[in-house]
Amino acid sequence: MSEEEEALKMEALLRWAAHIGISDAPSSNSSSSIPSSSCLGHSLLVSHFPLAGGRGLAAARDLRKGNLLLRVPKAALLTNQRVLQDENLAYCMKKHPNLSSSQKLTICLLAEVANARGSWWYPYLVMLPLSYDTLPNFHEFEIHALQVEDAIWVSEKAAVKATSEWKEGLLVMQEMGLKPQLLSFRSWLWASSTVSSRALHIPWDDAGCLCPVGDLFNYAAPDDKLCAEESLFEGKDEKQFTEQANSHALRLTDGGYEEESTSYCFYAKRNYKKGEQVLLSYGTYSNLDLLEHYGFLLTSNPNDKAFLQLDAAVNISKTWPKDCLYLQPDGKPSFGLLCALRLGETPMNRRRAVGRLAFSGFLLSNENEVLVMKKLAKHCCQLLEELPTTMKDDASLLLAIGKIRNQIVLFDVPESLFYHEEVGGFLRANGMEKERLMDGSLSAKVLRSVERWRLAVQWRLCYKEILSNCISYCSMVVGQIS
Repeated sequence: MSEEEEALKMEALLRWAAHIGISDAPSSNSSSSIPSSSCLGHSLLVSHFPLAGGRGLAAARDLRKGNLLLRVPKAALLTNQRVLQDENLAYCMKKHPNLSSSQKLTICLLAEVANARGSWWYPYLVMLPLSYDTLPNFHEFEIHALQVEDAIWVSEKAAVKATSEWKEGLLVMQEMGLKPQLLSFRSWLWASSTVSSRALHIPWDDAGCLCPVGDLFNYAAPDDKLCAEESLFEGKDEKQFTEQANSHALRLTDGGYEEESTSYCFYAKRNYKKGEQVLLSYGTYSNLDLLEHYGFLLTSNPNDKAFLQLDAAVNISKTWPKDCLYLQPDGKPSFGLLCALRLGETPMNRRRAVGRLAFSGFLLSNENEVLVMKKLAKHCCQLLEELPTTMKDDASLLLAIGKIRNQIVLFDVPESLFYHEEVGGFLRANGMEKERLMDGSLSAKVLRSVERWRLAVQWRLCYKEILSNCISYCSMVVGQIS
């Protein structure tokens, strides 16, 4: 779609949104002051942020923390409940009770796409992205470009799940009489990725809803960290921590459905200056989570994690689940990882005596702490050495991929780069010669693969940076004790 076509479709979307009651005015009484040609203009404006998510929403005026930014009435939300008011669709769906809520919403979305201009949400549907970069969309080369075993496993699992859910939903879609092109796995992947990356929470359906205009906000990680940190874990068992974490998560999102106004409402979590991009927090996600469900990542993510595998001798009695054993972005070990390592370096006959101290987050001894830090640093060094590329390699590769993505002729990129094993793998995966890569004329399909490749390299670089930060942190702690 050209920029001119996109602008016209955006105007049509905002005009339609205003007509059905979507508004960025602080109250329904003031909505009359907004031109009928747009639902925006009082608090928000559509803008473009090339270095921060692309198209997004900017502050139309100075905004204060707590200001109501946008109100989307329930009738505007694309939900299972709303689409299944169609008796034929509802009848077909009831014959397949084992489908998940997300599968049902995916099918409902495809049904609305099939209605084309006859769909009530047509102005919204034509503005949805044509493709996504979530992990289920990654091909084999792009998956293995992640390099880290856990990330590859998550990606392969996501791909298998997408295929399985499509096969489960295929029969009901055939019974609904959807066109052949909408029955394909490619169409399912598009629709399920739309649901995964854009659906917002609603209390009456686990699948959530698609929220016109409300999904134009770009993401910002919350300032608070919902992690297994000392302040959250100290003196709490696993059940207590889970309850506190779930309660805390409710405060990390910037919007929600409100029964009182029967609308989805969005609020400013901080002050914004006029023209500044207004960002939305979906909650706390690691970069792998963001990549899996939303198709992007943050180069500086306060909630990122590098998970570590501990052998049974260290993680005694499997006290800590795997998702508690990780490094934080600054390299510091999580509370669970530190406890496991401290007890792992304690003689067997002493573990029971010092267990309470360890689970309360206390240092067991200087000697124990030095052993822990040295072992952790050694483990991180080994992980970095086992990976195929260094951080320096990845940084250089990202620069080249950026030029390829932006269709810049690669005159100043070293010729040796094109003999790099990974670049060769990309060329083979896309059936290309290196000359084609260098001349800056790539198809849209290849450019999508380039973008997923870039995301994979960026993810693994962030992972390696965490390992490197951990090595530095361990060295600092050992130096302080010594």
